[in-house]
Amino acid sequence: MKQSKLEFLVGVFVLLGLAAVAYLTIQLGAGSLLGGDTYALEARFTNISGLNTGSNVVVAGVNVGKVEAIRMEPSEYTAIVTFRVMSGLKLPTDSMASIKTTGLIGDKYVALSPGADETYLEPGARITMTESSVDLESLIGKVAFGSVSETPQEPEKTPPQ
Repeated sequence: MKQSKLEFLVGVFVLLGLAAVAYLTIQLGAGSLLGGDTYALEARFTNISGLNTGSNVVVAGVNVGKVEAIRMEPSEYTAIVTFRVMSGLKLPTDSMASIKTTGLIGDKYVALSPGADETYLEPGARITMTESSVDLESLIGKVAFGSVSETPQEPEKTPPQ
């Protein structure tokens, strides 16, 4: 009798552990562990190379959201990035969105730099000031093949004769 009660308690403990893992998996997949309620914002970039759906959105080094969707604007040949940020975060209308890289060749993320305006972005608004991703491959290619313009040097002066 004692053996079956022990087995029952172990079984209940295992089921509770599996339920906790399932709950955390669902919460992480939905992005709910960011702090609960979120709202969507958009930004237009000319180059988002390396940015993916699910990438982090950061303010002052703190993760405040996730990239939700990326789509192409065919009329202007630009990328529209839709991301969600925590509802407690009120961003001024003159805020700036940049695409940054963790480390030298790490993952890309959206960095938000709050402005100083006294009015705030409404949910669904578009951030107009953006800074696109640096294309490291083309930069290395320019340096390697010498197509980066060098700063002009002052001509050497010859002594008078």
